[in-house]
Amino acid sequence: MRLKLMGFCAAMALTAGGAFAEAPVQTYQNLLTPLIAGGTDVVGSPLNYPEGPVNITSAIVTIPAGGETGWHLHEVPLFAHILEGELTVDYGEKGTKVFRAGESVFEAVNWPHNGTNTGTGPVRILAVYMGGGEARNTVTLPKPQ
Repeated sequence: MRLKLMGFCAAMALTAGGAFAEAPVQTYQNLLTPLIAGGTDVVGSPLNYPEGPVNITSAIVTIPAGGETGWHLHEVPLFAHILEGELTVDYGEKGTKVFRAGESVFEAVNWPHNGTNTGTGPVRILAVYMGGGEARNTVTLPKPQ
């Protein structure tokens, strides 16, 4: 029995040694999970940083089931990542897009739009506004006619 146990331990040590030898070297790039990259927003306009001192704001936006953002626009580039739920955004003549949990978007800059929670639970969005100068993160607009 003792001989079998020693043989088993030796086999495990050899197997473990091989596993450790094949483990990838840890680098910063191994830690990244890219979400989105690019230079245009969701409606195809080029992204440009506002003039003036940098003012970056991050927030969690929560919209209840059936709720809306109301018509608005952003004067600054905005990265948004849907953490939970489903959001349908009306971009007027640019169409409607649906964003679901796990998706990311560079939101439209200087283009009116309205988001509606079309899911069954709350929508939670990580929003990062890449602002600067006098540009406003969000400007409330009247509902289009």
